[in-house]
Amino acid sequence: MKKIVFALLLAVMSGNAWAQMEKPYNEEIDPLAQIEQAVKEAQQTGKYVVCQVGGNWCPWCLKFNKFIHEDAEIAKLVSDNYVYIHVNWPRRGGSVELQKRLNNFARFGFPVMVVLNSEGTPIHLQDSSFLEEGSGYNKEKTQRFFTNWTKAAVESLK
Repeated sequence: MKKIVFALLLAVMSGNAWAQMEKPYNEEIDPLAQIEQAVKEAQQTGKYVVCQVGGNWCPWCLKFNKFIHEDAEIAKLVSDNYVYIHVNWPRRGGSVELQKRLNNFARFGFPVMVVLNSEGTPIHLQDSSFLEEGSGYNKEKTQRFFTNWTKAAVESLK
C-alpha cells in the first residue's frame, strides 16, 4: 500500500513539474511585483536577473524555456549566475508600466530576455531571434549570451 501511495505522489509531483515546464508563465501574478522580488533575491545572492518576457501562448517562449532547462550546461550557467523569471505578457498586450520598467522590450518580439543588474536597472535586451537555429535554439549562441551578461563579466570592466 505504501508503494502505491508513493507512486501516486511521485506521479502527481512529476505532473506538476511537467506543467511548470509546459506553462512557465504565471498569468495570475503582478509582473512588476514579480520583478521587484527577483531584484531583492539578486541583491541577496550576488546575481543579476533575467526576465524572459513572453507567454504560455508563445511557441518560441516555450521552446526556449524547455531548451535552457534540458541542456545541463546551460541550466547550470543560468542557475549559477541569474535569478531567472518568466514575466507574462498577455497575447493582446500588457501594461505601459511594464514596458517602461523593462525598456520597451516588446519591440523585439517574443521571447525577449531583459537582463537587470543587482539594482534592477535594465542593462541588456536580448532579441531571441539571434539565438535561434532552424526550428530551435543554438547552444553556443545561447551560452555566449548568458556568459557575457553575468555579473562577473559585466563588472569586470569597471
